[in-house]
Amino acid sequence: MTATITFDTTRNAGQIDPRVFSGFLEHIGRAVYEGVYDPGNPLSDEAGFRTDVLAALRRMRMPLVRYPGGNFVSNYDWKDGIGPADARPVRTDFAWQSLEPNTFGTDEFAAWCRELGTEPMLAVNLGTGSPKAAAELVEYCNVAGGTHWSDLRIANGSPEPHDIRTWCLGNEMDGPWQAGHVPALEYARRAEQAAKLMKGIDPRIETVVAGSSGNQMATYLEWDREVLEYTWEHVDYISAHRYSRNEAADTPWFLAEGVEIDRIIDEYRALLTYVRGVKRASKRVFLCFDEWNVWYRARTPADRSGDWKMAPHLIEEVYNLEDALVCAQYLNSFIRNADIVKIACLAQIVNVIAPLLTRPDGLLVQSIYWPFVLFAESAKGISLTPAIDGPSYAAGARGGVPALDASAAYREDDGSLAVFIVNRDPSNGVTVRVRAVDRSIVSVASASLLAGPGPTAHNTWEAPDVVRPGGLEAATNAEGGVEITLPPAALGTLTLNTAAR
Repeated sequence: MTATITFDTTRNAGQIDPRVFSGFLEHIGRAVYEGVYDPGNPLSDEAGFRTDVLAALRRMRMPLVRYPGGNFVSNYDWKDGIGPADARPVRTDFAWQSLEPNTFGTDEFAAWCRELGTEPMLAVNLGTGSPKAAAELVEYCNVAGGTHWSDLRIANGSPEPHDIRTWCLGNEMDGPWQAGHVPALEYARRAEQAAKLMKGIDPRIETVVAGSSGNQMATYLEWDREVLEYTWEHVDYISAHRYSRNEAADTPWFLAEGVEIDRIIDEYRALLTYVRGVKRASKRVFLCFDEWNVWYRARTPADRSGDWKMAPHLIEEVYNLEDALVCAQYLNSFIRNADIVKIACLAQIVNVIAPLLTRPDGLLVQSIYWPFVLFAESAKGISLTPAIDGPSYAAGARGGVPALDASAAYREDDGSLAVFIVNRDPSNGVTVRVRAVDRSIVSVASASLLAGPGPTAHNTWEAPDVVRPGGLEAATNAEGGVEITLPPAALGTLTLNTAAR
């Protein structure tokens, strides 16, 4: 089979915000303890940070990491996680039925972010917490000194402000499972009050209001509309969440997941346009897709309950090739919708539904790590809109779906073009011609292929390289294009040098 993907640099969605390659770290299972933070382990530094985890995460180039939750934050008192570590209280965690020692808190997270080379994105508790406590956390983190909470930060060993610019106003408050869950209007009032107080302390910050926790919710989009209409003038983003699932083990259907991701973003685009019109507002609010991933295997009650232990093994999903290709489709969609999607956070980053798994003596890189790394390396510049002329395949209940899912990033400064192509068809390969209307592709700087022996192939501790990028043959042609051949169920990435036609 053959296909052509055509780009035109004048047809684009604007600049790609690098924050779409962000991550999420929650106090759940072994994400923090035995994940990023493991004092006494030979692989940890003097601060207790796992150096092998830091090295692997640096390759992901995450501009932001969201913390501390997630469901955890809705019953969390940030004041428990500051001060001398040996004086901090051990608390019960409502969300994950675990014990929280609080030895890793706000200051440790800020220090870990500095070591990683990322910026903190903090969530405040608007479940059982208050707008006042949220504003106090902003004061603790961002005020230089001379006030109660800023002076306490200095006394706790952080003389410079943490200078945190992005703040989530609670988490999934539409969900009955959430501590402090309330109807939309009551949450909206809390969020508006918190945003006012927080921006009163530091007007530079941006706030993310909690949208629907998924399009499976009965209140999906209606919750979001009500919250946005109430808070529009005081927030900068609304959150969206999705965890993709394949319980039926239907690979063709699952590999068409990008269709649903696109639909969700389209629906939020329409909602944001509608509310802006109703408000007659010049101000815009954007989309923050701050939880996304594949998660369906480890979802039983036993997988989600920590049995009141510290750092229990919870929802440690094992990822395969088809999961990685679904993750690549999330990233393609974020890039194609660069005008509205400004932040996105892979949930999560270590041990818990994560690209990395740890044990005391090492680290396993899972399949979903690789698309993130490949995209984050080169998806810089302007998001070009792809025109795809190619085959479809039968995607089960989703019907006929285009075999190819693609995005591209064009850099005006040097004329480079990065192209990302998923072949969703699990049965057929495809030869793809990539061309640009107004540019000639003069050479191939790099070409990578993420594939495997089958869609369910995955990495293990014994065989850690079953799914990892390899080389991809790419040849320029006389018409100023380039051609590649993708096997069934594969991701191809290209970095191309171009010149004006």
